[in-house]
Amino acid sequence: MRPRPWARQVLLGLLAVGVVAGVTAIPSGDAYADVQMVRSSIKGADGKDYWVENNLVDTATKPDAGTRPEYMVVWAGDENVADTVVPDVKNLPGSLANPLDKARNALPGPDFMAVVDVTKGSANYGKVVNTATVGPLVENEPHHMQYSWRKGDKIYAGGLFSAATYVFDVSALPELKLSGISLPSQTLCGSVPDAYWVLKDGTAYGTYMGGPVVPGPCTYSNGEVRTGNGFAGTPGEVVRFGPDGQKLVEAPAATRTPEDPTQCLTMPALGQPSCANPHGIQVREDLNTMVTSDYAEPRTIILDPVKAPSPYLRRPTVRTWDISDLNHPKVKSVSYLPTGPRSGAGDPLHNENRAAMETTVTNLPGHKGAFAQTMQGGALFYTPDITVPEPEWKEIYDLSAAVKELDPKAGDNGGPSSNGGWLQTSPDDTTLYHAIIGRKPGALGPTDPGTNGGVIALDIEKLVNAGTDAQCSIDTEAEIAAGGAESDCPTLKGHQTINPGKAAGGPHWGALDTLELGADGFYHQTDQPKRLATANYFVARTGTDGDHRVCLVDIAQDGSLTLDADFKDENTGDTCISFNRERWPHGAFGNAKPHSMLFVANDADIT
Repeated sequence: MRPRPWARQVLLGLLAVGVVAGVTAIPSGDAYADVQMVRSSIKGADGKDYWVENNLVDTATKPDAGTRPEYMVVWAGDENVADTVVPDVKNLPGSLANPLDKARNALPGPDFMAVVDVTKGSANYGKVVNTATVGPLVENEPHHMQYSWRKGDKIYAGGLFSAATYVFDVSALPELKLSGISLPSQTLCGSVPDAYWVLKDGTAYGTYMGGPVVPGPCTYSNGEVRTGNGFAGTPGEVVRFGPDGQKLVEAPAATRTPEDPTQCLTMPALGQPSCANPHGIQVREDLNTMVTSDYAEPRTIILDPVKAPSPYLRRPTVRTWDISDLNHPKVKSVSYLPTGPRSGAGDPLHNENRAAMETTVTNLPGHKGAFAQTMQGGALFYTPDITVPEPEWKEIYDLSAAVKELDPKAGDNGGPSSNGGWLQTSPDDTTLYHAIIGRKPGALGPTDPGTNGGVIALDIEKLVNAGTDAQCSIDTEAEIAAGGAESDCPTLKGHQTINPGKAAGGPHWGALDTLELGADGFYHQTDQPKRLATANYFVARTGTDGDHRVCLVDIAQDGSLTLDADFKDENTGDTCISFNRERWPHGAFGNAKPHSMLFVANDADIT
C-alpha cells in the first residue's frame, strides 16, 4: 500500500508536537496478563540511550519439560498511518476514523523482534513468547538480518528508513539483549541498510544499498573517494561491523571508472554513472570472495514511491569482491547479467536481467559457483566460478516454469515481474530455495490478472557438480516454460503456493531451519533442513505490502514442500501466524509487518 503525502504530513505534525517523540507502553490487557519486562540499553555514538525491552510472556519462562526449545526470531515493524493509502486507514485496528483513545494504533509504535516458539510438539508451538521492542527510534522499517545463524553469532538487523544497524545478543533466548547500534552518523558513505553476512570471527558485512547520507564526495575507510547523489541514492557501499555494532570499515561498491551509462541511470544524474546499489550479500571465506547483487536506486522505491521514470533505475549487475584482507574488501568484477529470450518484447523492466535483488553462494569446498535472481526480470542465473577475474553468468531458469505450478492460471507467462526475493542454497548444495511474491494485477497490461506466489525448491545437483563444464543456458523461447534444454538445468522438485487465489500475495523472504534436535537432547547444525519459514511482507510504501503472515513449510526427503498445518495462529487458529493482531505482549499497538526471520536456539541448548 502506498502512502499519500497527507499521511506523511500528519506523521511529521505528530512528531513536531511530541505525540510520538517517545514510545509509551500501552497496558496489554487480558490477552497477556503475565508479562515480565526486562530492558537492555547501551549508549549510542550520539550519547543517547538505545534499548531493547523484552516483554516475556509467562509461558516463555516455562518451556515444555523434557524438550529443549527452538525459537524463530522475526524482525517486525509497527504498521501505522504512514504505511497506508487513504481508503485503508479506516481498516487499521483503532484508526484515525475512531475516537482518539482507539487511534493510537494508527500512530507510530515500537518496532520489535518477535520470539516465536517453533519447538516441534510443544504446547506453545506457534505462540509469540516475547516481543523485544527497540527504542527510542520508531519507523525503522525493519528489513533483513543475516541469512543463517550459528551458535555464538550475534544477530545483525537493519532499519531500512532509519539507516540504523542493530546488533542483538540471543544467547539467552527467549530474552534478547542489545549489543550495539550503528547510526547514520557512523556510516556517512551509505544509507538504506539491507542484508548481512556474519563471518567466522563474529564480525559481519552489511550492504548499504543507498548513497551517502549527504550528497557530494565521500571518503571511505581505504581513503578512496566517490561522489554520490545523497540518501537512498547512488552509490551504495559495504560496511564491516564488530559484534558491538562498531563500524570497522566502509568500502565503496562503485568502481573508480564509470559504469555503463545506458544501464546505470541515477536520479539526479551523477557525473560518473554507477549501478552500485548492493542488496543481497553472501560470502565464501574459504575462497576469499564475497558476492553482492545490485537491486535498484532505492529512493524511487521506498522513500517517495512513484512510478520510476526509467526501468534502468533497476540494476542488472552482480559484483564479486576480494576479501583476502577482511578490513579492505575490494570490488574485483562487475558483471552485467545477460538478457534472455523474453527481452525486447515489451517494457525493458520485464527483461530477464532487470533488478538483481539476491545472490547465494554454494557451500562445499569443491564448489565455487553462485546464483543470482532478478525481482522484475523473473529469472535465475548461475556462474560456476566466483574466483575468476570476470565470472560468466548464464540464465539457468525462467520463473515462468515454476509460477505456472504455483498458479495454473499463469500459463507460460508467469516470469515477468514475478517479484522473486529470498534465495538460498541448501548446505549440501543440492537444492536452491526461492520465495516468490507473484505478479500484481495489471503489471503486464489492463487485462493481466496477476499471479499467485509461493516458495519453490529446485534440484541444482547436476548443475553445481558440473563445475566449469556446466552447460545450462536459457536462450530460446521454447526453454522459457520447459525449464531449459540441457541435462544439467535445474528442475522443480518442490513448490508450495502461499495465499492461493490472491495475486501478488506470496512471500518475499524466508529462512532455512538448519537446527536439528539430536538423540542427546541438544540441537545440532544440519545440512539437511526439514523445514523453512516464509514471511508475506515486502515494503508497504512500495505498493507491495502483503498479509503479514509467517508460515512454516515442511521439506520432505524427496524435496517436496507442504505447508505445516500444525503451525497455527494462537488467536485465530488459522494455519500460519498472523502479525495482524490488536494486542502484543508489549501492548495494544495493532498490526505489525514481519520482514525477516531466523531459526535460533539458546546457547545452552545447542552444541
